[in-house]
Amino acid sequence: MQYVRLSLIAAAVLSLAACNKSHDNAAANDASGAATSSSGDVVVKIGAANPLTGPFAHWGHDSDDGVKLAVQEANAEGVTLDGKKVKFEVVSEDDQADPKMATQVAQRFVDDKVAGVIGHLTSGAAIPASRIYSDNNIPMIAASVTSPAFTQQGYKNTFRIIANDQQQGQALAKFAIDDLKAKNIAVIDDRTTYGQGLADDFAKAVEAAGGKIVKREYTTNSSTDFMAILTSIKGAKPDLVFYGGMDAQAGPMVKQMRKIGLTTPFMGADGVNTAEFPKLAGNDAEGTYASTAGAAKEKMPGFASFNDKFKATFKTDIQAYAPYTYDATRVMIAAMKRAGSADPAKYMPELAKTDFDGVTGKIQFDTKGDIKNGTVTLYQLKTGNWKVLEAGGAAKAASAAS
Repeated sequence: MQYVRLSLIAAAVLSLAACNKSHDNAAANDASGAATSSSGDVVVKIGAANPLTGPFAHWGHDSDDGVKLAVQEANAEGVTLDGKKVKFEVVSEDDQADPKMATQVAQRFVDDKVAGVIGHLTSGAAIPASRIYSDNNIPMIAASVTSPAFTQQGYKNTFRIIANDQQQGQALAKFAIDDLKAKNIAVIDDRTTYGQGLADDFAKAVEAAGGKIVKREYTTNSSTDFMAILTSIKGAKPDLVFYGGMDAQAGPMVKQMRKIGLTTPFMGADGVNTAEFPKLAGNDAEGTYASTAGAAKEKMPGFASFNDKFKATFKTDIQAYAPYTYDATRVMIAAMKRAGSADPAKYMPELAKTDFDGVTGKIQFDTKGDIKNGTVTLYQLKTGNWKVLEAGGAAKAASAAS
């Protein structure tokens, strides 16, 4: 994803300076890269890469907080690796959901000798960053990256604890055709790795199910005016409008749809299924359909207690992926404990063998690093809240074995 910044270089320099200052205060590194805290504990650094500024900052801080909560609990528990007590430290970096910035963040993590990375938030940032982590043998666990390409690169260090966009696109298309009886569908995407890939998978699945894509339009992940493409779509008289992109554009988009009299149902995926979307779209959001690449919160085995802890710690509601970044961090630390080491070469094989019961459910990886038996859940926005769609008395969900 590309963003226009007044001074990208200045922002990167300031971020690096602040990060280095924080590390100087927390731990001292010796020539080998090992570090000790002021208490004498060995410091194990875990990188957390998210957009902490810009239109997706609410997602980024939510994900960052999930990592921090898991690390706080691990430190309170007290972990010993290779006979030495360790203190985990979260190194948070702002990748701005931008591919170029993400590679800079990745290199900073390499230079900072992090033991592993949780992130990045977006597919567009994670995929280019993953090459740098692979080259330097640093494990990364993605908690929100849904592009199928992420785990199709042949890297041994990439893992994902959530379903992918191919699975989301198929589930959404099936629901659109079978349940909503939509035959003529318009598709818009934001030209990002995530948005375009999701829209492509959805469109393919629609056509495979006998539907027709009557209009295909494009925007960007920084646009706010969609009148021209929506007017073009209105002329095609679609039964449904699908958007591959994030809530920051989906909110204004659906408002503008209603403004020009386009009353067609609106559908998105996990980028739209957020607490922020109804705030951005207001009453015009009502009735929107969306998915999540995972189980409904109500179906997560550990969500209730996690939600209580999260709110008590951060004084805010969960946006989307905090339960997943929390689980990803716990999975990484559990692999280190089994290996008795935070050395990636020693604990990465243990990551591949993960069999973990997390807040979000059972976590196991296939040979590509994808989660086994990923789940897609469908929702509709009703009276300002996302409600799980019911079918036959059970949650409308698609189980997708990897």
